[in-house]
Formats: sequence, C-alpha cells, structure tokens
Amino acid sequence: MQFNALTPELIVEFEAIVGPAHVLTAQRVEADAYADYGRDHTEDLHFAPDVVLRPANAEEISQIMRLCHEHRIPVTPRGAGTGLSGGALPVHNGVVLSTERLNKIVQIDERNLQATVEPGVVNEAFQNAVKEVGLFYPPDPASKGSCFLGGNLAHSSGGPKAVKYGTTRDYVLNLQVVLPTGEIIWTAANTLKNSTGYNLTQLMVGSEGTLGIITQVVFRLLPFPQHSILMLVPFRQEEQAADAVSAVFRAGIIPSGMEFMEREAIAWSSDYLNIPLTLPEDIKAHLLIELDGQDLDQLYKEAEQVYGVLEKYDVGEILLADNATQKDELWKIRRNIGNSVRYNSVYKEEDTVVPRAELPTLLKGVKEIGARYGFKSVCYGHAGDGNLHVNIIRGDLDDDMWNVGLRQPISEIFELCVKLGGTISGEHGIGLVQKGYIGIALAETNLNLMRGIKVVFDPNGILNPGKIF
Repeated sequence: MQFNALTPELIVEFEAIVGPAHVLTAQRVEADAYADYGRDHTEDLHFAPDVVLRPANAEEISQIMRLCHEHRIPVTPRGAGTGLSGGALPVHNGVVLSTERLNKIVQIDERNLQATVEPGVVNEAFQNAVKEVGLFYPPDPASKGSCFLGGNLAHSSGGPKAVKYGTTRDYVLNLQVVLPTGEIIWTAANTLKNSTGYNLTQLMVGSEGTLGIITQVVFRLLPFPQHSILMLVPFRQEEQAADAVSAVFRAGIIPSGMEFMEREAIAWSSDYLNIPLTLPEDIKAHLLIELDGQDLDQLYKEAEQVYGVLEKYDVGEILLADNATQKDELWKIRRNIGNSVRYNSVYKEEDTVVPRAELPTLLKGVKEIGARYGFKSVCYGHAGDGNLHVNIIRGDLDDDMWNVGLRQPISEIFELCVKLGGTISGEHGIGLVQKGYIGIALAETNLNLMRGIKVVFDPNGILNPGKIF
C-alpha cells in the first residue's frame, strides 16, 4: 500500500478542525513528550509520527478521516500506550490520532445497568465511578490504573476477573464508530439481545484499530459483589500449580481470579514494590485464588472446597488474606509483575493461551524450549483461562540471537499452543510484533476473509496499517 506525505496545507486543515493547540509536531513539542506518541510498552520499539492530532469528539475525527482517506495519509489510533503488541505504533509515520481528550463518562444508567463512555476514560476510573452507585464493570487488565477503555476494546482485554466474568467483549452492547472513510455509525442497539443483521459490534471489538475508531461505547454492568476471599497458595512443583487450576473447576468452583506466578515472577515483583513476602527455598510457584459474591458464608464454604482440592498437591502454608490491606498488597504484587520484569531486564512477552487443562503441558514445553535454545523465561498469567504470559529474558543473549535467533523458539512455543488447542494471543493482540506468527494459528482462508473485511471498511488501507496481517 502506497501512502502520501503530509503537506503544510494539510497541517493547516487539521488546525482548523481541532485547533492549533491540538496539532503536535516534533518542532512544537518537547522532544521526550513527542517521542512518547511513537512508543508503547512493547519492548524498546519506536516509530516517529509526522503529526499527532488530539480531537475532542466524533465529528472532528470524521473530518480528519475524510481528509486522510482522500489524501492517502496513514492514521494510527492511540489510547494510553500501554499495549504489549505494538498495536499503537505508527510504523508508516503519518498521523497519530490520540483519543486522550475523549475522556467523558457520558451516562451511568442505573435502571438498565448500563453506561455510555468515551474511549479515553481510564479503566479504573470507570470501575470506581460505577462502584459508587453499586455497579460493577469486571474487565481489569494489569494496567487498569492507566490504560484507556478504547485500548481495552481494541484488544478485547481481559485481566484476572475474566476467568469468572469474561473479557471486554462480553460487556459491549453498542459502539459509535468513525469509519476510515469518515462516516459515523452505531453498530447495534442498547439491548441485551440483538439478532438484527451481522454483529458489527463484536467485529469491531478486538480489531486493533484497523477497521474504525471507536468514539463511544455502551457497556452492560453487573451488581457489585460485596464480599471476597483471597488466598495465596505456594506449590513445591510448578506443574502441580498449573494442574491444580483445572482441578478447582472440576470440583464445581468458579473463582473470580486464579493467577499463576512462578517463583521468580512473585519474587521480582515483591522486591520491586518493597512488599515483604516470605518465599521458602522449596517453593517454585504460587496460585493467587480469589472468590467473590454477595454471601460471605457461601464464600467460606467454597474456600473449604478449594482447600480440599489443594490437599491432593504438594503445597506449603496457604496464606488467607484477612484484611483489605493484605488483599490489596497481594493483588499489587500480581499486577506489577510485568513492571518488575521490565525493571530487571529487557524482555519479550509472548501472550500464550490454551484450554486450562493443558496449562501444565504448555508450561513444561516452554521451559524445555528455553533450555534447548539457551534462554530464560519468567512465566505468570491468568491460569483460570489458560492464559500464560511468557517473558523471555534477554540476559546475556547477543544481538543476533535476540533480534533473529529467537524467532524459531517463539514459533515453537506458538506451535505448541495450537497443538494443545490454543492460539497465539489471549488478550494482548497481534499488532506489529506477532503478525509474523499469525499463520501458525490461522489458515490462509481465514486470513483472506479478514483481509477482505479490511478492504470493505478501509478501501485505501490508511487505518493502522502494518498491523495483524
């Protein structure tokens, strides 16, 4: 796909649409602040945009897209930049379209348990706002304190509570979208049931900003669960920790969180946060298990059932968090593993996912592949969904191995996922860094169907080019 360069005349037209203060170029903005628009949390990649636009509403975005479609200017939509697949990187330069000013909670509809929000609202801010009126929005990525809801929609983000409540896509009723050609549409209706035509809403969720720019979203909500129990379970064998996940479900218990952390993951994070945590030498992994609901007595009965399941495994002393502060600290350790790995080393994170009963085989396979190719990995993730984050640590790997040689072992990890009935991303998306592996998971027929959909929505291929395919 051929794109055209920005011209001074187009910059003037952008200024007329969003205002000069919201047209940022390298000449107008402090260098580090401008550079931030060309990177996210994916490794150390950086691509410089030609211009950053900060529109305030769907109408301004519509005008921008009409211009860019007409002049074949590439546009990369951007949220908070917390992504881990390079999905918001402007690999063809051009326009970065930031949604930071679309940051309003438009309405919380308590009668219908719904809310209408803009994509620039921070996940945790939205969760807190609906909690104030007794409602619950479950999707909770590790970066919930900084990530935008628009980015969550782009990747159908999950998080710890996905094991019980589902991912972002399970809460979306309707979307306002600006198409690459500038038209503004709503994808559905604000109803819990909808059997009217193709499901454009779910097509848009998870499309990684390649089909349209989401400008409003209608979410369904739940009543807020009043009680929770949290336990940290140490295992002397990593694979037993992975095996216990499926055993808990087979016992009829559905936790609201079930997180796997191998020893180095939890140790690095507790040290990074300066939160004291005793780790006996023989402990190799932990499960963080949360139960939630409206009836505390019922939760304690479920906790007893969990203890009964765990008796079959070689576990150490189980920590039952007995107050809110202790619960917050344990969750803080879990949510900061990625940050602690980033603090300790350059790394590549692979977002693997398999049916949960296959998690022990996946974990064993990852370690065997690492041993054969000479790299170390730190593994953790949403064990309840079979979603294992594999962090490959650079350590003393040379440039050739890091930049080229790792492609083969990463391919083998993904091939193992597919062989086990899984796929190559559970929540981070394909974006830029995984697109070379997508053929492992999807047949060419599937990919051609997706390419055809892309052409229908974006005939000039200007929206987030260079991603997925």
